[in-house]
Amino acid sequence: MHVTPKLAAQTLAWFVALTWASRALAALRGLPSIPNLLLPEHDLTPPGEPALTVIVPACNEQRDLPACLRTLLAQDYANLRVVAIDDRSTDQTGAVLDSLAAAQAQPSRLQALHVTQLPAGWLGKTHAMALAADHALASLHPPDFLLFTDADVLFRPDALRRALAYAVESQADHLVLPPTTLIRRWDEAALLGLFQIFGLWAARPWRVADSKARDAIGIGAFNLIRTSAYRRVGGFEALRMEIIEDLGLGRRVKAAGLRQRIAFGRGLVSVHWASGTRGLINVVTKNIFSGFRFHASLLLGACAWLAVFNVLPFIAFWFRPMTIPALVTIASMALGYVLLGRTSGISAWNVLLAPFAASAYFYALLRSMIVTLYQGGVLWRGTFYSLAELRKNAAPFFLEPL
Repeated sequence: MHVTPKLAAQTLAWFVALTWASRALAALRGLPSIPNLLLPEHDLTPPGEPALTVIVPACNEQRDLPACLRTLLAQDYANLRVVAIDDRSTDQTGAVLDSLAAAQAQPSRLQALHVTQLPAGWLGKTHAMALAADHALASLHPPDFLLFTDADVLFRPDALRRALAYAVESQADHLVLPPTTLIRRWDEAALLGLFQIFGLWAARPWRVADSKARDAIGIGAFNLIRTSAYRRVGGFEALRMEIIEDLGLGRRVKAAGLRQRIAFGRGLVSVHWASGTRGLINVVTKNIFSGFRFHASLLLGACAWLAVFNVLPFIAFWFRPMTIPALVTIASMALGYVLLGRTSGISAWNVLLAPFAASAYFYALLRSMIVTLYQGGVLWRGTFYSLAELRKNAAPFFLEPL
């Protein structure tokens, strides 16, 4: 049988459409099963009020750190300590942190740590978090839970109480609460709208709690983990050279057979990820190649997926033989935007900007790979790490059971 270019194009268009439709329908069935911590039944105090320590690493965060710490210190949960650690900042982060700690009526409520030198074989952020966690666990009364977050994240006053209550109720060893992204520009909504859709492909949220599924999740803004689970997976000692350390932690939790959970709660945790297209591209550029374990072939495959699944359907719409499958694809994408927009607040109309967003990510992926290969490594928090060193320490895509 002779396959004409027209038939090949139609076949590809229908393949993309049916794949998108199956993913959207799976999300339609699965996403409602994820608990919404804003509902009245989750407005609880966890039984026994387990001790919680929040770890906040900060490097050159003098602008955002005060707001983050103030929202943590204003939490309505009593059995809480905050350990913030200044990781070799060159601005006034250390001084700001010391000033905030000194102003507390209860000195143990906020503790300030400082890193002045980075040991060999560590990334700065993983070292800072490991050091702060060790400090918390070595105390006279070690916490039952650790929460790892970032210095630019904001918390609603009841966020930690609700999240901890759900973690206890669900017997979670690891709980992730996706942050609400603060949108300040149209292009941020466009790029982050598509970014959230990637989660329907990379790690299906509704399968995270399934111990038999490989789907695992970790988010730097809110990684809540039991102390026992943290020790079981080797803590950040086991992730010394992991650039995307939040996902690395989640993958190790899943590989260890521990109970991983995800919950939604619009506005409980918020973050402004980056400013505009340029800011978002810069964030992606510095770390995304590591997500592909520094394999160019895998990254180029992702670029091909972006083009075929997120750009071509909008072009195919204008060609009569492919209009219907293109409509199915776009409608399926829109359904994903609607479902996820209920918690992210990003309008589903941003699906119309998906080709622009996909093109921006396409550029960011290629830029990340080219810059890393050209430099022969990655410059991270003022320290250069060679590509050979990073590849040597990169975890495999699929971890063996721990």
